[in-house]
Amino acid sequence: MSKSNLKILISWALMCAPIFALAQKKPNVILIMMDDLGYGDLSCYGASQYQTPNLDKMAKEGVRFTHFLSAQAVCSASRAGLLTGCYPNRIGISGALFPNSKIGINPEEETIAELLKANGYRTGIFGKWHLGDHKDFLPLQHGFDEYVGIPYSNDMWPVHFDGTRPDNNSRRKFPELPLIRGNDASSYIKTLDDQAQITQILTKESIQFIERNKAKPFFLYLPNPMPHVPINASESFRGKSKQGLYGDVMMEMDWSVGQILQTLRRLNLEKNTIVIFTSDNGPWQNFGNHAGSTGGLREAKGSSFEGGQRVPFLVQWKGHLPEGTIQNSLAANIDLLPTICAITNSQLPRKKIDGVNIQALMQGIPDMEPRQVFYYYYRTNNLEAVRKGSWKLVFAHAGRTHEGFMPGQDGFPGKLKEDFPFPQGLYDLRRDPGERYDVSEKYPEKLAELIALGNQARSEIGDDILKVKGTENRMPGIVVIP
Repeated sequence: MSKSNLKILISWALMCAPIFALAQKKPNVILIMMDDLGYGDLSCYGASQYQTPNLDKMAKEGVRFTHFLSAQAVCSASRAGLLTGCYPNRIGISGALFPNSKIGINPEEETIAELLKANGYRTGIFGKWHLGDHKDFLPLQHGFDEYVGIPYSNDMWPVHFDGTRPDNNSRRKFPELPLIRGNDASSYIKTLDDQAQITQILTKESIQFIERNKAKPFFLYLPNPMPHVPINASESFRGKSKQGLYGDVMMEMDWSVGQILQTLRRLNLEKNTIVIFTSDNGPWQNFGNHAGSTGGLREAKGSSFEGGQRVPFLVQWKGHLPEGTIQNSLAANIDLLPTICAITNSQLPRKKIDGVNIQALMQGIPDMEPRQVFYYYYRTNNLEAVRKGSWKLVFAHAGRTHEGFMPGQDGFPGKLKEDFPFPQGLYDLRRDPGERYDVSEKYPEKLAELIALGNQARSEIGDDILKVKGTENRMPGIVVIP
């Protein structure tokens, strides 16, 4: 073994030793996920006209990823991937589930909460669930001990974009938006002013959960419903930013994270708690000044281009992760389940998962690439792209585009096109992060390699575009609703 390789090995062992030692003490896990937060929406990722000092500090004292992907560019599918470690189409979840959905997460799928609960953890979720609103699908039936939040997106209510309830409102048939405690509605969110209180409520509930469980291992999942529209900020933050209401909401989001981190410091839990921050997908760009930023990446929410799926990802664990590290390797939210299980010495699911352990990336170990390939699925089971390293092949498909359409304003959406015929294209994301220049003719060997990888995915979990049926797809949960 060369001296340089020996140095790397020794460094790796020393860096990992604290994790292995602390894993025996069952470190706490806090997972904070925003809704429709774009890659460019934190000041440490380039945001302007407002500041996110608590999240910037988290990046400075932890690890910031620059190529972290959501499982899919839409709410329910992304959350299914995060909690189960699977491509969501493998387990039958696609799109965004609506109120009174007949499907939800299958009880046979094992979530992060179930795996940690089996390992002695107290588990709580405070925020948006969106994996089925029937009682059989709610969090308490899938590993969580406590739940306070909304069952689906905050725009799935009988209220128009301006907060009124006109007869011609397309949402008038939706039920009132419940704030659920346990398995039952404790109150209802009926106005935009009610929406403004959501972040404060969920932050308070999260802090109380930490305080109640400070002497035992806990898993706290905080999937904040904002900045998904309709957005609103509490009185303390309204009018505080230079970017209007969206900036106000972002400042309140940052405050919420700061309150969580401050609670850990106050209770002397920082060194025994790993804190993760991310988003479910890119911004809903056609809402204009009520939507976030992709940081210059192509397209946005609802698209398999990078603007739809590349999201911020920060991880902090005082005394156990290198501070101020920037991680440029590929990773995805389906990797969190196996990583958290490894850190906490919890069992992996019995059924096959797609995530890989990215603990080495969090540790900053050089030359590690645990995730080699990522598949961009969308809609029911459309394979729209495949990525290996910095190379990405976008397959010909009909998809959403925001380009060429004026965005909306002040809570109202602009137009977009859902069936734009995107041609096949090979992109080198190192040189072309905006996915603008098809280099298929220059790199035929890369084109062939990624086509072969796409065929591997199709044989296993299918592809509706080419009408290929997968051999390893699983069914979602199904209920009979009278």
